[in-house]
Amino acid sequence: MNLESCLKRRDIWRGKKATRSGDTVATGFSVLDQQLPGGGWPQHALTEILVENITYSPLWLLMPALGKIMSARPWQIWITPPAIPYPPGLSQNGLDLSKILMITAADRSDILWSAEQALRSRACSAVLCWPGKLHQSATRRLQLAAEHGGGLGICFQNENALHTHSMATLKLHCRNTDDGLRIDLIKCRGGPLHQNLTVKHPSCQSTTAVRKKEGPCK
Repeated sequence: MNLESCLKRRDIWRGKKATRSGDTVATGFSVLDQQLPGGGWPQHALTEILVENITYSPLWLLMPALGKIMSARPWQIWITPPAIPYPPGLSQNGLDLSKILMITAADRSDILWSAEQALRSRACSAVLCWPGKLHQSATRRLQLAAEHGGGLGICFQNENALHTHSMATLKLHCRNTDDGLRIDLIKCRGGPLHQNLTVKHPSCQSTTAVRKKEGPCK
């Protein structure tokens, strides 16, 4: 197989220019911003966040960015989150509750379809989804949809997807610590990979952004 035929394959990733600061939104955590190309979460792109237990997804890690970008494109879509949003916690982080749409999808294929349509719509500043695990072809669909729509795509997955090939721009592995998270950059388009980044939880108030269905967040 020659080079020209290789480059025509849809499963071959071709490097691009490093992410510019205008294509990102600051995470709100300096230790993370300093290591990410452009200084924050990549917009026009898909970010995968791998966690030990998807039920306890670290939404507090996203709250500063979600509040910042809501003024540009007000709609934000959350697709099948594992916990009930806690309105006061979201409001404290600058989110307009009237502009957050919650979608309950029946299965993984519906989650993928909903996320793809929302990302491609150009109407959403952010689309968050919880499929559990996605194959490479699915991450490619979401990445292309985010590139087309220009929003922030976030996909929470279980850590058993750690070694699954992904077409996402950014892929993180988050592990809980006593005071926050320890994060490994598994894939980072346009920048080096880093391990054991320590991100401390900002405050107890931020943990109340989401609470379990059975009761208040701990």
